[in-house]
Formats: sequence, C-alpha cells, structure tokens
Amino acid sequence: QVQLVESGGGLVQPGGSLTLSCAASGIIFRIYNMNWYRQAPGKERELVATATPGGTTTHRDSVKGRFTISRDNIKRSVSLQMNSLKFEDTAVYYCNAARIGLPRDDYWGRGTQVTVSS
Repeated sequence: QVQLVESGGGLVQPGGSLTLSCAASGIIFRIYNMNWYRQAPGKERELVATATPGGTTTHRDSVKGRFTISRDNIKRSVSLQMNSLKFEDTAVYYCNAARIGLPRDDYWGRGTQVTVSS
C-alpha cells in the first residue's frame, strides 16, 4: 500500500519559515519525481516544486529564492523549506509522487495546512 504522509504545516507570521516533510512508503522512492503542490481556497491546485530522481529541482517563479525542495532517497522523504512566507502562500500543501508518462503511477498525500497570518 502506497502512503505519502505530510507533516510540518501550521500557522506562521509573514516573513516566517516552515519546513514541510513527506515520508513515503510502498513505492520505489528513488525512481519517482517528487512534487509539492498547493491549493488555496477557491483556487486550482498548483505545482510548487519538483525534485527528480536524479536530484534536479525546479520551483515555480513565485517561490523561487524563498522555497527549497530537497529529497533523501535513503530516508525516502522529500522536504520543502519555506522562508520569507507571504500571505499568498496560505494553502493546503500536498506531497505527490509521479512518474512521467505513467499517469496511473501517481500518488498523493492528504495534505498539510499552511496558514500565513499576522
């Protein structure tokens, strides 16, 4: 059974930091693209960052320089370090494991809430 379990969400003031973590089980972790998505109220889910099996990382423009994705293939985990948080970063953040060209090989965590508020 595949499980992706997120942790680390919470309430933070603007300018603050949070680190999200996702622990994976039931998959051959090292062959998956690991992604962080987020969905704000009333908005579509959007891709925040990706870490490929080879370690290449990409981040959406609005978080570049503030967020950093990293993966640990030994620990089967992926993290999202979020700094300089803004009100507009408020969302439910989801961990996703996916393989390009294999749409059925796509797994999601339940999400963790991040709220940026003063």
